[in-house]
Amino acid sequence: RMLSGYKPKSGIKDSYKILELEEGCSPDDVRNSYRNLAKKYHPDSSSGMADSKAFIKVEEAYRVVLSDLAAKQKSEPGEEEDEEQLKPKSLQHRHYLSFEGVGIGTPSQREKQYMQFRVDRATEQVLQYRQQRLESRYAGSDLSRAKDVRQSKKVKITQAVERLVEDLIQESMAKGDFDNLSGKGKPLQKFSDSPHIDPMTHNLNRILIDNGYQPEWILLQKEIRETIERLRKSVVASRRKLGEPMTLPEQKQWGRVCEQLAEDIRKLNKRVDDFNLVVPILSRQMVHFSTDKEIRRARKAYEAVLEKDSDPDAKENEGEEGKRFEWRSSLLKWLKL
Repeated sequence: RMLSGYKPKSGIKDSYKILELEEGCSPDDVRNSYRNLAKKYHPDSSSGMADSKAFIKVEEAYRVVLSDLAAKQKSEPGEEEDEEQLKPKSLQHRHYLSFEGVGIGTPSQREKQYMQFRVDRATEQVLQYRQQRLESRYAGSDLSRAKDVRQSKKVKITQAVERLVEDLIQESMAKGDFDNLSGKGKPLQKFSDSPHIDPMTHNLNRILIDNGYQPEWILLQKEIRETIERLRKSVVASRRKLGEPMTLPEQKQWGRVCEQLAEDIRKLNKRVDDFNLVVPILSRQMVHFSTDKEIRRARKAYEAVLEKDSDPDAKENEGEEGKRFEWRSSLLKWLKL
């Protein structure tokens, strides 16, 4: 279509009919009609009326109508503003868009201003996160359920104390009490010596961690590991209580223990699914735990415990036999003498 010898097949009047418009319409009407028809006839749309041939006709009609409107506006004086709207606008330079529109001056100056902006935004997000946690804690406590007046007064007093402490900190900063601190005016130390890690991102993460913020996927991972370790220890302890070999009632009890373990594993696998949805790194995703593997693991652990328990007994027997042999040999020597 961009070739010099290309000519549209349809005329101007047919183009207006295809776009379902009348002559004398505005450029905005042409664009809106083209968008609606493109959504209806585009082959990649999910519409039931998708048709590639009809879409090509709509596109050709759109170009013809735009060129007709541009020609009419050139002939009419005082319509230069609408003509400017039809012309494509050039984009800004990339370095003006790389800092979220923050800062003024040269790119290096804007980069410094943007780094300070990121630090300020991170601290604000930490404060908002802590405030939301406090609000959710109080909302889910007995205060909202029982509407206890005394508890609500305690909450108000706590919030008032926090505001007072914040006002005192701001007042001290205004007086200059923090001016003589060591490290003032110096850049933040790099917490990591690795050249492959962005120091700004690392420092921001360190600030978040120091202020009590931890990502959700880290807390989920810790919870999953602690839960599976607790289940493994409980299964081994239950197996040690039954003894070896197991009687018929003990076998039934062991079956109930295995059923409970399967239910706990099923719930734990749901937590694993939740963890895999929020973890940002693909290599950190976890696989489901298997009940059969955990039961075999418990049996091996129980057998290892039995072997450890049996080794001291064998050593004690060997020690007793050695003492008896020494006593007999000393008796024979005395008889000979």
